[in-house]
Amino acid sequence: MTPHLVIFARAPRRGAVKRRLAADIGPGAAYRFYRQTLFDVTRRLGGDPRWRTWLAVTPDLDAMRPGLWPPVPGVQLIGQGSGDLGMRLARPLRRLPPGPVIIVGTDIPDIESRYIASGFAALGNHDFVFGPATDGGYWLVGARRCPAVPRGLFRNVRWSSNHALADTLAGLPADARVTMLDALDDVDNGAAWSAWRVRRTVNKP
Repeated sequence: MTPHLVIFARAPRRGAVKRRLAADIGPGAAYRFYRQTLFDVTRRLGGDPRWRTWLAVTPDLDAMRPGLWPPVPGVQLIGQGSGDLGMRLARPLRRLPPGPVIIVGTDIPDIESRYIASGFAALGNHDFVFGPATDGGYWLVGARRCPAVPRGLFRNVRWSSNHALADTLAGLPADARVTMLDALDDVDNGAAWSAWRVRRTVNKP
């Protein structure tokens, strides 16, 4: 069965993205960071032939607006649909064609294809896989989908808090086989943004 990678993204508009980060570094810098990361992550992951890539966007109407999204061959644009983040995350886990599904966001500039490959490999003998973020959330969630993902999987999750991963794990079936990938940094504030800029400079060839 085909593995499915879903990249969650918000339409890159100044003042509408990375508001917590914008409070520290300004809306212009936050917008530029988000747009750069959106394009870099989609190009880096979407061109990999080992999985089918979907770019799930919000608001849904923006899926058809030219110029907003990175033009990566083979990446299919879809809307996230309505509801809170939990409802929108659950939708592709229930509706995509058969095969394991991994969902990532565009807030983690350090995501590489090797992490996605490790996630799909883990789903060979686990029901769920998570990539924990250092702030208590997670940058990746994946499901084998066999058995089917239960309804209400992301119910009662305190999003944008240090409880997000723990709340999600608490909502999994008691007999679910779960594994974790490496922890990565979610760039949501000025300190994380500064640390990312240092890493980027150090890692340049």
